[in-house]
Amino acid sequence: MVITTANPAPEQHVQSSTFASRYVRDPLPRFKIPENSMPKEAAYQVINDELMLDGNPRLNLASFVTTWMEPECDQLMMAAINKNYVDMDEYPVTTELQNRCVNMIANLYHAPIGSDEVAVGVGTVGSSEAIMLAGLAFKRKWQQKRKSQGKPYDKPNIVTGANVQVCWEKFARYFEVELKEVKLREGYYVMDPVKAVEMVDENTICVAAILGSTLTGEFENVKLLNELLTNKNKETGWDTPIHVDAASGGFIAPFVYPDLEWDFRLPLVKSINVSGHKYGLVYAGIGWVVWRSKEDLPDDLVFHINYLGSDQPTFTLNFSKGSSQIIAQYYQLIRLGFEGYKNIMENCIENARILKEGIDSTGRFEVVSKDFGVPLVAFALKDSSKYTVFQISDSLRKFGWIVPAYTMPADAQHVAVLRVVIREDFGRSLAERLISHIKEVVKELDSLPSHIVVKDSHVAAVTIAVEEENKGGEAAKRTERMIQEKVTKQWRHFVESKRVGVC
Repeated sequence: MVITTANPAPEQHVQSSTFASRYVRDPLPRFKIPENSMPKEAAYQVINDELMLDGNPRLNLASFVTTWMEPECDQLMMAAINKNYVDMDEYPVTTELQNRCVNMIANLYHAPIGSDEVAVGVGTVGSSEAIMLAGLAFKRKWQQKRKSQGKPYDKPNIVTGANVQVCWEKFARYFEVELKEVKLREGYYVMDPVKAVEMVDENTICVAAILGSTLTGEFENVKLLNELLTNKNKETGWDTPIHVDAASGGFIAPFVYPDLEWDFRLPLVKSINVSGHKYGLVYAGIGWVVWRSKEDLPDDLVFHINYLGSDQPTFTLNFSKGSSQIIAQYYQLIRLGFEGYKNIMENCIENARILKEGIDSTGRFEVVSKDFGVPLVAFALKDSSKYTVFQISDSLRKFGWIVPAYTMPADAQHVAVLRVVIREDFGRSLAERLISHIKEVVKELDSLPSHIVVKDSHVAAVTIAVEEENKGGEAAKRTERMIQEKVTKQWRHFVESKRVGVC
C-alpha cells in the first residue's frame, strides 16, 4: 500500500497505521539507528503519526515566524530544495536573485548607493547569524583602529537594552565581547537612549538599537540615539556607531511608518539586520544583513574560494545552505511589491487593534504593548493574587492556542505578561475566537478556589510560597506588587528547574 496524501482520510489512516505496525513491532530506538530497514510507506507513516501530536503552527501565537505562503511559492521552494546555495558557479541565477534581494532591502532602508553601485549585504539563515556577522564587523573595525593608535584592544563592549533577543547574548559570549545592558523599568520596556549613551566608553564597538522589541513590539528611538551619540562622539573624539536590529520591524516600518527615521538616513547607522522569515513573509530559514557602505565591512572578514569553479567571496558563519528561502524572498518582493507589503502590514495592525480592544473589554488585563510598532498585543493581569498569566497560558492550550507567558528582564522582573503575535495568517475571525476563549478561561479560573486552581496546575510551589507569606495575619500588610514579585520569582525558579540544556 502506497501512501500519497499528507492528510489521509480516517479509513486510510487506520489502514496505513496498521501497515506500519507490521514493521514496527518494538519501540523504535531513540539513541541509535535501527538494525533493519523498513518500507518507505511504513517510515512515512511512523513519522507522520508522531507529528500529528505537534501543535498547529497557525495557532502558535508565540512565534513571529511565517507559517503560510502561497502555493505558487511553495512550488518554487520545492523545485529548489536540492540546490546548495554556496555552489554559486553552478547556480548563478540563484546567486543573482540573492543579490537583487540585498539591493532591494538596502534601498528600502535608504542606503547611500550610487546609480552604478551595488549594495553590500548577504543572506543568512536568520537574524541570529546576521547579528553575529554585523557584530564581527564592528569588533574588527574597532580593533584595527585601536591597534593603529597603539591602544589596548582586548576589552571590547557593546551597549544594548536588557530587552534584546538572546542572539545578542550569544554574540557577546561566543566572540568575547562584554554586553552592557541598559536595565528596563516598569512602564518603559525598551532601551533608554540617554542611559545607553551614558554607558558608552572608548571600548564600545557599537550601540545596538531594536526596531521591534521581542517583549512588547515597540520601536526604540533610533533617531534620538543618533543625536545623543553624535554629540558624545564630538565631545570625546570617538566614532561609536549604531547597529539596528530590525529583525521584526524591518519589513513593517518602511511600509507603515515611511517618515520614521531609523535607518541609513541616520549617519551613525552602519548596518541593519532583518528577518525575512518574520514579516518578510518567508518560511523559517532566511535573514538579511546590509551595510551602509563597503568601508563598514572589513575586507579581511571576507573569504575568497575557487574550488567550486570560480572565485567566490563569502562572509557567512556556515557554508552550505539551501536556496529555497532566498528564492521565496525574491518571490515575495516582486509578487507583493510595496503596495502588497503595505496592505498586509496595515491589516496585521488592524487585527492587533481588534484583539487589544477585546482584551481591554474583559476588564482583567492591562495592555503593556504600544500601538506604534510590531503588530502584537502584550498584556498583564491587573490582579495576580488568585491566578497568574502562566495559568492562563496553560489553560488556553486546551483550545489549541499557544500563547506564551513570560517575565520582563531586569529591572522589571516582577512584571509577567502574555503576548500574542499577529501574523499575516491571523485574521479577524481568529482574533475574535481567541478573545472568547480568553474570557472563558478567566471565567473558569475565577470560579475555582485558589487552592483548587493551583492543585490542578503543575505549579503548586507558587501558591504555597504566597500562602506562607500571608500566614500570621500578614496578608493585609502585603502589597499587590510584593505578591506579584513573589509569584514571578517562584515561576522563574520553576522554569529554570525544567530546562534541559537544549537550545
